[in-house]
Amino acid sequence: MSAQQSTQTAGVWQRFWRWLPDHVDKRIRVLAWLSFLAEVTIIGTGGAVRLTGSGLGCPTWPLCTAESLVPTPGIDEGIHSLIEFGNRLMTGVVGLIALAVWILLLKLRTERRDLYVLSVVVVGGVAAQALVGGITVLTGLNPFIVGFHYVSSLALVCVTAAFLVRMSQPAGPRALVVPRGHAVLAHATSLAMALTIVFGVLTTGAGPHSGDADAGRNGFNAEVLEHVHAWPGYALFALTLALLVAGWRSREAAPRLLRWTVVLLAVEFVQIAVGLYQARNGLPELAVGIHMVLAALAAATMTVVVLQLKQPIRTEVRQVVHS
Repeated sequence: MSAQQSTQTAGVWQRFWRWLPDHVDKRIRVLAWLSFLAEVTIIGTGGAVRLTGSGLGCPTWPLCTAESLVPTPGIDEGIHSLIEFGNRLMTGVVGLIALAVWILLLKLRTERRDLYVLSVVVVGGVAAQALVGGITVLTGLNPFIVGFHYVSSLALVCVTAAFLVRMSQPAGPRALVVPRGHAVLAHATSLAMALTIVFGVLTTGAGPHSGDADAGRNGFNAEVLEHVHAWPGYALFALTLALLVAGWRSREAAPRLLRWTVVLLAVEFVQIAVGLYQARNGLPELAVGIHMVLAALAAATMTVVVLQLKQPIRTEVRQVVHS
C-alpha cells in the first residue's frame, strides 16, 4: 500500500470515528428498538415455520437445497420452502441490526460498557442461533434442539429488552430502591416464569406441532405435561399479584417498577387466557403462535421489572457519601 493510499484510509477511518456517537443518541435508540422488535418478530416467523409444517421446507443448510441458496420453482416443498426461507432471511435482518448497534457503540465501549457488552452478547447470540438453526434442520427437527432454539431466541429478546432499560438510564453504579424482600419476590417470580417456559417448550415438543410430518416427538405425555405446564403458570400469576402489592408499597421509591408490574400482570392474564383457549380447542395453530410470542413479551417484561429494582445512584448522593 502506497503512502497516499495509507493517508486516504486513515482519513476515511477518522471521518467514520467522528461520525460515531459519543453519547446515546437517536441513532442508537432507534436501532435498539428495531433490534428488540426484530428479535420478537423472528420468534413469530419461527413459530410460523413450525406451525405450518415448514420446518424442512429447505431440507439442507446453509443452502435451501443441495444446489440452491434460495427456493427454486421446482422444489417439492412449494410454499413450505418459502416460509422457511423467509425465516432464514429474518435471521439476516436480525443480525445486521445487531451488528449496527454494536458498531454505533464502539466509541462508547468504555463510558457505556454495560450497553457495549449487551450489544456484543446480541451479536454473538444471533450468530450462535444461526448455527443452532442449521443443526435443527440437519437433525430432522429434533424436538429438544427445536426447544433450545426457541429458548435461545427468547433469551435474546430479554437481552435486547435489558438494553432498552439501561439505554434510558445514566451510566454508573446502581442501588436497590426497594426492600430486599421485594427483590427476593421478584427473583422468585422470574424463576416461576422460567419454569413455565421450560415446561411449555416440553409440552409443545410432545404435541402435534412438530414442524414436519416426519419429525419425531420428545416421547413425553402431552396431556400430562399440559397440566404440569399450568402449575408454575398459575404460581407465576399469584406471585405477580404479590409483586403488584409490593410494588404499590414501594411506589414512591420506584414508580416505574409499579407500572411495569401492572404491564407484566396484564401480559400474563392474556397469556393464560390464550393458553386455556388453545388447550380447549385442539391447539389451533394461530393461538399457539400467539402464545409463543406472548411468552417472549412476558419474559421481556419480567426482565424490565427486575432491572427496575435498582436505580442509578445520583451524582450528588455519591458526593455526599464520599465527603
